[in-house]
Amino acid sequence: MYGHILISFSILQEALKNSEVTFKLQTSALTIRTLSSSNSFSQNIPSCLWKLGRLNHVAIAVPDLEKAQSLYKDVLGAEVSETVALPEHGVYTVFVELGNTKLELLHPLGEKSPIASFLQKNKTGGMHHICIEVDDIKAAMTELKKKKIRILSEEPKIGAHGKPVIFLHPKDCHGVLVELEQA
Repeated sequence: MYGHILISFSILQEALKNSEVTFKLQTSALTIRTLSSSNSFSQNIPSCLWKLGRLNHVAIAVPDLEKAQSLYKDVLGAEVSETVALPEHGVYTVFVELGNTKLELLHPLGEKSPIASFLQKNKTGGMHHICIEVDDIKAAMTELKKKKIRILSEEPKIGAHGKPVIFLHPKDCHGVLVELEQA
């Protein structure tokens, strides 16, 4: 049996002190990896004029928007937005609130919709893109172009949240379509 457990040390330490938690690990090969807020991951990252922020949403293309809305609302109990048409992007969108992020359900609006072509290749739907917030979309565009990362538009477009967005070519992002959104 394989898996992982991530526990904040301060929370675990407090829980053990107060006898709130006990557990026993039985394994022949246990690997413990520690992460410390005092050891920054950013030590080897070159400085940028812009910063990545939080994961805003994961977008899922769906062939039947009403069924998808019903799954998340009626079956899973999530808060689900109303359907919004975005003709400039060729999609209908619905957002599913997850607490720390969102799912964006995408359905084609018109035959030339990029989601229509996605669904022709993926009949049951699937993950379409991830969206990450950035603090300066224009600076991000400039720097990414210098680094030969292809951007799928010349200028940012206004996205589903009413903020400027750009999309990065999946071939430059390890097979994932990445949307960057102005925070």
